[in-house]
Amino acid sequence: MSVPQVSPLQDILVPISVGELMDKLTILEIKSERVKNPSQLKNIVHELEALRAVPLGDIDCTMLDKLKAELKRVNARLWDVEDAIRDCDARGSFGGSFIELARAVYRLNDERSRLKKAINLASGSRLFEEKSYKSFQRENCDP
Repeated sequence: MSVPQVSPLQDILVPISVGELMDKLTILEIKSERVKNPSQLKNIVHELEALRAVPLGDIDCTMLDKLKAELKRVNARLWDVEDAIRDCDARGSFGGSFIELARAVYRLNDERSRLKKAINLASGSRLFEEKSYKSFQRENCDP
């Protein structure tokens, strides 16, 4: 069996929306604050620095910074909720707390999507991510 050759390190350039960039930045910022493993942290910081270096052109940074801060708050809350869900799973606890946490995930993701769209609109982004979810109005969920 032959050993696969390692490719030289490279980057690829992919067009993304400004909202997607801000989302990625906030997630990396949260990781850089919370991850303790040195080798993981090194990779996180490297990626964060590379993305922070992306020029934003004539975008109104005041509005962008405000929306980005809100997005970071939502992403940090998502991180906490997902950790709590994993804790429930590890304990085999799937009662009311687990259900409320699971519901919080999709509500926070809706807020995250709303903020990314607001960033795209405020920045004049040419690309937009579109989400399509069922409404979460209370209905009978029995099969």
